[in-house]
Amino acid sequence: MHPNVAFTPLPALYTPEQRARRDATRWTLVQGVLAPLQFLVFAVSLGLVLRFLATGEGLAWAHASVVLKTLVLYTIMVTGCLWEKVVFGRYLFAPAFFWEDVFSMLVLALHTLYLVLLWQGATAPHTLMGVALAAYAAYVVNATQFLLKLRAARLQEVRHAAPATANREAPWTRA
Repeated sequence: MHPNVAFTPLPALYTPEQRARRDATRWTLVQGVLAPLQFLVFAVSLGLVLRFLATGEGLAWAHASVVLKTLVLYTIMVTGCLWEKVVFGRYLFAPAFFWEDVFSMLVLALHTLYLVLLWQGATAPHTLMGVALAAYAAYVVNATQFLLKLRAARLQEVRHAAPATANREAPWTRA
């Protein structure tokens, strides 16, 4: 770091009260289950979409997988809003998760666009799969945002716990 640049620590992700609410709500567990499930559905669906684009086979399976991915996305978004309300007192756009929520709106819009185009039945399959891939690219960015936020929260908790243990003498230093 340049000597003339001051380091300003990032504000805490959670206040102690928010952390307690986060740890006490069932929505934290729900999110913890749905997030990896959504990723698994995404990975399978991505494979099916790419298979269709490469071979022209499996269109029905690709469509079904994108619809399932979208339903899981809607579920995680609704439960995420409930989680955010419990922890931060608002359903969306809490300052700690503002940009993640903004990008989530893009992810939702692209997935919903896919459903609308599929329902209308007038869009070429390759175009639909292009929309699915755009939705999936946005999802990957959004998932990365949340993983980075989760990592920041864990680091914050480690830093928060460190002062309590830092003042203890190591057992091997005692005479």
